[in-house]
Amino acid sequence: MKLFYVYILKCKDDSFYTGITNSIERRLYEHNVGIDKDAYTYSRRPVELVWFEMFTDPTQAIMVEKKIKGWSRRKKQALIDEDWDKLVRYSKNYTQFGKED
Repeated sequence: MKLFYVYILKCKDDSFYTGITNSIERRLYEHNVGIDKDAYTYSRRPVELVWFEMFTDPTQAIMVEKKIKGWSRRKKQALIDEDWDKLVRYSKNYTQFGKED
């Protein structure tokens, strides 16, 4: 059974990078070595793996990656921290609930 990983890296500049891979160890190594000079993480190394989830269905993994990429920084941080109350709160419509911290 092939596994797919959706992951979040914390970069040196405290930004987050979200990606997908079939080998988390290899991909983390590639990010930190800096294979592609045009890559988001290249100038933000070193990077640290702060969250990941495994999937057996590549389509589901891609959907989750795209969803997380669209999230705010604070919502990603709530996921990393496993703070489910904040994750729910940050999922609500800003126009209805405001941009609270």
